[in-house]
Amino acid sequence: MTSVTRRGLLGAAATGTLGLAACVTAPAKEAAYDGEVAFQHGVASGDPLADRVILWTRVTPTSGAGAIPVRYEVMDGAGTVVTSGMLSADAAHDYCVKADAAGLQPATTYTYRFKALTGAGEVASPTGRTRTTAIAGDAPVRLVVISCSNWQFGFFNAYAALSQEADVDAIVHLGDYIYEYGIDGYGGEVAQAIGRPHDPPTECITLSDYRRRHAQYKTDPNLQAAHAAAPWICTWDDHESANDSYRTGAENHNPDKGEGLWSDRKMAAVQAYFEWLPMREPEPGKVTTAVWRSFDFGDVATICALETRLTGRSPSISWFDALTGETTPEGMVAAAQATMAEASDPSRTMMGPEQEAWLEGELGRSVTAGKSWQVLANQVVMAKTVLPKLQETLTPEQIAAQDNAFVQQMIAFSALGLPANLDAWDGYPAARERLYASAAKTGARLVVLAGDTHTAWANTLHDKDGIRRAVEFGCTSITSPGSGSAVKDIPDLGAQMAAANADVDWHDPFGHGYTVVTFTPDAATAEYRKVSGILSPEWTLDTVSVWEAKLEDGGVSDLAQA
Repeated sequence: MTSVTRRGLLGAAATGTLGLAACVTAPAKEAAYDGEVAFQHGVASGDPLADRVILWTRVTPTSGAGAIPVRYEVMDGAGTVVTSGMLSADAAHDYCVKADAAGLQPATTYTYRFKALTGAGEVASPTGRTRTTAIAGDAPVRLVVISCSNWQFGFFNAYAALSQEADVDAIVHLGDYIYEYGIDGYGGEVAQAIGRPHDPPTECITLSDYRRRHAQYKTDPNLQAAHAAAPWICTWDDHESANDSYRTGAENHNPDKGEGLWSDRKMAAVQAYFEWLPMREPEPGKVTTAVWRSFDFGDVATICALETRLTGRSPSISWFDALTGETTPEGMVAAAQATMAEASDPSRTMMGPEQEAWLEGELGRSVTAGKSWQVLANQVVMAKTVLPKLQETLTPEQIAAQDNAFVQQMIAFSALGLPANLDAWDGYPAARERLYASAAKTGARLVVLAGDTHTAWANTLHDKDGIRRAVEFGCTSITSPGSGSAVKDIPDLGAQMAAANADVDWHDPFGHGYTVVTFTPDAATAEYRKVSGILSPEWTLDTVSVWEAKLEDGGVSDLAQA
């Protein structure tokens, strides 16, 4: 469920050989830039390995023309430069540069910076902190898990809060890093009230649009602080391109309204994403959207970052489309049955066969190597979920209080007892069973991380036969509104969701924040943090719940509240 109102990647930009990806910036000449520059978008690092990490910045030319020579430097704890290199910031890459800084020591914290070489002297960037992964050992692995950061809906207070977390090994962003809507779209009214409208003001369609939107987001000081605090592992969801995107289209892409070919829009979105994110890109010759990749953190965990939107996802199925026009109970039931039959088609995929095979191989490799946990950085909720039968669980007064049209529809729909969110794994049940079969085959101790719903989840996942296969920690949003923002006077909505679903142990549909997930050799613990508000820059932080799973022979325990 990407929102509580009906609204409305990334595809074919090439890497390497076609010269579109920022990570393959050509070495710079030493000649100084004849003009003035500034570092207006901070610094970032990402995709940490044991001996290297991606470093990113953007150099903004404020005068002059041409390419800008840039040096990156990585410093150890004593401030000594341990590696450096030259890059070139140019218009072809929107003046973004990325370096795959190699020759580093494992499990080591470094600082880094960039220096632009101008005729008036060197101009230095802010300094960031990064960290390499461990090759072996059982040191705890501490992740901050985030998703869904919509500029128009509020201030990025959660980014400020997480930047102050101690001992973070990596920040995992599960998608919706930007939103594509214009100022008259999703979040526009809130943006007008708090003075935070999108730039460009129109919906993002072209490369220039997506670049401007990324640039706007990265002017936010709280986002800059979060990027500078630790390396990020990023994977996109739908709004980096368009709402409810899939391999061949998106709900929010309309060629009949002058938005052009979906393939062109995907190319633009992918290129801007690669330019503006500290992410290692697919090797030359591979499909550009094949950004699935894995990271080992000592002997404790392997993180597999998935791509569940653009490479293998079958077209989304919408209840709105399926039920619109049905006015009789018999018609609604027949349409619902047909829709569920379509969703259950075994040929439907979330990841595609190549990624499914890769994931099974990575799970097996990790288990064979003795890693304690196999972790999926996955965009959407995997648990089986249906709505409570709200006509029974709500009082007449609560039903009468609901003035949101979407909520009114959901109250009626809930009587059917069917999955409400077919844009999640519930819309691809055969693909989910194949994933569970891979976990069983390899003996994976599977922990699923999920975003997308703007609400928090602690789930114990079961296959179609009721066998426990994994646990899932779903994070709430940085700013995007969850279901709790649309309902009125239903404070126990989360408890009702948990009671209605065998997979759901705890659900919180209110508020904004992030999840700190810590892995040790025998436990996986999720601490759910919330900021007090997002409509002003003032905030406090609370931990609202803590859940834990233990290793068991051949798998993972049920979740328990810690």
